[in-house]
Amino acid sequence: MTLRVAADTGGTFTDFVAVDEETGRIDIAKVPSTPGDPSEAVVAGLREVAASSAVSFFSHGTTVGTNALLEGKGARTALLVSEGFRGVYEVREQTRGYGQAIFDFFFRRQDPLARPRETLEVPERVGADGAVVRPLDPAAASRIAQQVRDLGVESVAVCLLFSFRDDRHERMLRDALARVLPEVPVSLSSAVLPQVREYHRLATTVANAYLRPTLGRYLGRLESRLGEAGVRTPRRYVMQSNGGVTTLGRAAERAVATIVSGPAAGVIACETIGRAAGRADLVTFDMGGTSCDVALVRGGRATTTAQTKIAGHDVAVPMLDIHTVSAGGGTIARVERIGGTARLRVGPDSAGARPGPVAYGAGGTQPTITDAHAVLGTLSADAALGGRVSLDVRAAREAVRRKIAEPLGLTIAAAAAGMLRVVDVQMGEAIKAITTRRGFDLREFTLVAFGGAGPHPGVTSALGLLVSDVRHDHVRSRLDRLDELAPRTAESEFMGLEDAATAELRDEGFAPESIQLRRALDLRYLGQGYELTTPIEPGPIDPLAIRAAFDAEHERQFGHAAPDRAVEVVSYRVAAIGRVVPVALARVPAADGPVEHARVGEREAGLGEHGEPLRCAVYERSRLRAGHGFAGPAIVRQLDATTCVLPGQRVEVDAFGDLLISELAVGRGPEPPDR
Repeated sequence: MTLRVAADTGGTFTDFVAVDEETGRIDIAKVPSTPGDPSEAVVAGLREVAASSAVSFFSHGTTVGTNALLEGKGARTALLVSEGFRGVYEVREQTRGYGQAIFDFFFRRQDPLARPRETLEVPERVGADGAVVRPLDPAAASRIAQQVRDLGVESVAVCLLFSFRDDRHERMLRDALARVLPEVPVSLSSAVLPQVREYHRLATTVANAYLRPTLGRYLGRLESRLGEAGVRTPRRYVMQSNGGVTTLGRAAERAVATIVSGPAAGVIACETIGRAAGRADLVTFDMGGTSCDVALVRGGRATTTAQTKIAGHDVAVPMLDIHTVSAGGGTIARVERIGGTARLRVGPDSAGARPGPVAYGAGGTQPTITDAHAVLGTLSADAALGGRVSLDVRAAREAVRRKIAEPLGLTIAAAAAGMLRVVDVQMGEAIKAITTRRGFDLREFTLVAFGGAGPHPGVTSALGLLVSDVRHDHVRSRLDRLDELAPRTAESEFMGLEDAATAELRDEGFAPESIQLRRALDLRYLGQGYELTTPIEPGPIDPLAIRAAFDAEHERQFGHAAPDRAVEVVSYRVAAIGRVVPVALARVPAADGPVEHARVGEREAGLGEHGEPLRCAVYERSRLRAGHGFAGPAIVRQLDATTCVLPGQRVEVDAFGDLLISELAVGRGPEPPDR
């Protein structure tokens, strides 16, 4: 027996999925996360789902890098820049942001990850064409290395002007630093992000340096623990932000590429689920213990972005386009008084794994979204969350009464329902941010909801780790007018990137037939200050087809195009995919009896419009079969999730056991019977 195992670390639970490669059997488990050292929970759960010696494939989704950035607990970092350009990091884009930030009287930028007093200037200069204007003297490189040593930093970021055209000076500094600080990691911008836009290249390189020691130490501990537990397979991977996995060693070097590791896995799982269900256009909705992550899948493939902000810091690496709001099961609700008026506020802080919601009985005192569900009965008092945590409904009711209901003059049920309405609005705004505000019609998409606080199996993100391919992204900037670009020039740029990417995958054991290469160009109208990444179809370079695709995408995103304006190529991109043997989703048996066989009782739950209690049928998820159907109000329970079906909604069970929930049309005949 050989097993493929995935471990996804969340804010409250660490989820596991183990798949028997011979029989296809799937086993799941959830263990409480251990924030002090997440590897403890990983090894503990691994022992529950698998015999370590049988593990042939291990994949991990981690929040270590994310948390270090959010909490400001990364490494003390030095920054080396070209002489005369030490202010680039502090000046940034010279903007204060968009949206609400424009009207925020108390707006304050995040402190830089590398402090000004630990920023050193390097006497060198490379021109925009890649020509060396001022050579870097080896003695100067050695002197700067000595200065860095005297700073006592834990990591170094090097970002010299136009080093993506000629990286020799950055490599000289790396070698000089290695001679005096052999244990200190050095991140070069020419390796982390070899593309134009000085500030974003610098900010991304600094973020990588800031996270690298923290993530490296964690992955080192994890590797040791896996070895001690008997996991010997060389196929040990970490999820990246781009939707692919990479080796533990490469992840430690490219720490910035793992910032949204956990959420990315869930999106990839939804691609697989949607493909099996015959639905290519999806809104993925991952509600966990501390946050809610939403993303868009178009035509069966998740949308990506090359630039984003994480905790106020700019990061410009390829990643799935995931929008996050502070709305999870552990999100805390409180009453604030503004000008003598009481106001309900939900989030952004969370009770996390320790102490967690009040209902968990682990010392939590602040009412959370999970507590609101316990009060309303949507989470049953006799259900053990994840098979482990029993709910103390009485404690949850008392917390909601004292902290929310009494200050607002509401009943306990109305207060709990109000908490859910507020958090629902926040999550709805997150969905709008990636759909209607970008020109998409929501009616054309299917919502796939999952996560520890969502209805689809709570281990969906862990499943995504098992179906994700290995992926490496390569980029190189070179500015050319598209109408003057010789196809052989573009082909040469792509081939250089593809050769490097293919070599990486072959070093990791992938045969040529298992490697897929995807090309793209960053394009803009001449004079624009931003680019759109445009996929390039396989085959000979066709500038006219590329131009048409760019114009169409610009029209869709911004409502206008400029077909009479010249288009400029900014960067060449290659994504190298190492295909992993896919995991086939298991089918459920066809129904051989009525849905009543899956019904295990009834209970009152606050599924009314204003949280009023309704009598709900309760179904056991494991007993539902393909072809079963029923209408709300109803509750579907299972080990790792609870699904609430509201009045006016109907559930159909598909061949894979997915619950397809749709709104019943008003005035279109009688409601279909349960079956």
